[in-house]
Amino acid sequence: MSSLFPALEAGSGRSALHFGDRSLTYGELRAAAGSLAARLAGAERVAVWATPTLETAVAVVAALLAGVPAVPLNPKTGERELTHIVTDSRPALVLAAPGDELPPALAALPRADVLTRGDAPPPPEPQDPEAPALVVYTSGTTGPPKGAVLPRRAIAATLDALADAWTWTSDDVLVHALPLFHVHGLVLGVLGPLRRGGSVRHLGRFTTGGVARELAGGGTMLFGVPTMYHRLAEALTDDPQLAKALAGARLLVSGSAALPVHDHERIAALTGRRVIERYGMTETLMNTSVRVDADPRPGSVGVPLPGVDLRLVEEDGTEIHDGETIGEIQVRGPNLFTGYLNRPDATAAAFDGTWFRTGDMAVRDADGSVRIVGRKATDLIKSGGYKIGAGEIENALLDHPGVREAAVTGEPDPDLGERIVAWIVPTDPDNPPPADELADHVATQLAPHKRPRTVRHLDVLPRNDMGKIMKRSLHG
Repeated sequence: MSSLFPALEAGSGRSALHFGDRSLTYGELRAAAGSLAARLAGAERVAVWATPTLETAVAVVAALLAGVPAVPLNPKTGERELTHIVTDSRPALVLAAPGDELPPALAALPRADVLTRGDAPPPPEPQDPEAPALVVYTSGTTGPPKGAVLPRRAIAATLDALADAWTWTSDDVLVHALPLFHVHGLVLGVLGPLRRGGSVRHLGRFTTGGVARELAGGGTMLFGVPTMYHRLAEALTDDPQLAKALAGARLLVSGSAALPVHDHERIAALTGRRVIERYGMTETLMNTSVRVDADPRPGSVGVPLPGVDLRLVEEDGTEIHDGETIGEIQVRGPNLFTGYLNRPDATAAAFDGTWFRTGDMAVRDADGSVRIVGRKATDLIKSGGYKIGAGEIENALLDHPGVREAAVTGEPDPDLGERIVAWIVPTDPDNPPPADELADHVATQLAPHKRPRTVRHLDVLPRNDMGKIMKRSLHG
């Protein structure tokens, strides 16, 4: 296949990477990554201590140029989980920024410090599109984390499909503050701009002021997760400079979880700019997106990307075509992983023939756009003979002025099968909205059978590093 990064071959003086006050041009990145790639030649796999730094970007690019699969490591991972990942992936060495202190789980691995300067041209890139590029470990919610092996063609296919959907070009400057151990921040947020020949400005740590500064200073695109956009929405009322910066962006993209409709509407009202959503996961990279040339659709993750086939199926495997029934999303296409490292059993279980079982539940509208209602394991509630998606109830609850945050789960009920439970962070902790008021609010907006039967109050909802609510941590 052709190069993943055509702009690196030219090695120009165009800006490639900005992390705070540190930056690299394409020429400097080519030299630094080329020098490191020469040191990695022949390794089976390498681990990357994935801090939000220039060094992480250089390390991953160098591994891709050398044809050595990189295993991004979350610096916040606990010792037990990190030991499992290292034991499972067996990296030949760990790449880290000079001075980074590594945990005991990595003590037995040889270490290579990543330098942001070099003087060697990169080696020829591998031509096999099926060659593994990254091994990204899943969150491990149903057992030990599994390493999803992502081939080079999946990275190229996803980034090129997004370029089509978003008219993403070398003129774009991407702003984000996402972690670099996950496909959203690493593949889309770093490798995406580099494949297009554009630039990325990473904030290091998310702040609304940092977003305003970088967008006002030439940024054209912003990638974030719902937690970030929620904070932006709350800050907009009192920050005209932030509103102006967001209004001037070409593209605002949210992903990794559903962006509540009320945050969509607040941002649009105060900036005139709509946030678009896309849908993907570690094993599939990106599956769908709202296109920039389509009408805004709050609550929708858009249509399948070019090259991606998507279908909804019932529990018995029957395909759904009515535009109303909730079904599990299954996908196939060049964006898919090749399997779980060392887990042929898990790989086989994840597929229905050539279709990957995502575990996500959705409704597909008549025009082909997809509305996700939640995860099959935690967000599909079967109550009183109805299949109910938690997501639409959460959006309804968030429309109530007394609700700051909301999550919905199901719990066993002897009469209904499952009853709907609402977990609420009140706007005013000293005066939370009554349970019957919230139930009536949902019943009026949606349907009576979708009202919560139980309401529980929290100070904060449990979330992971990507801002996703960890529903398995919610229990009475």
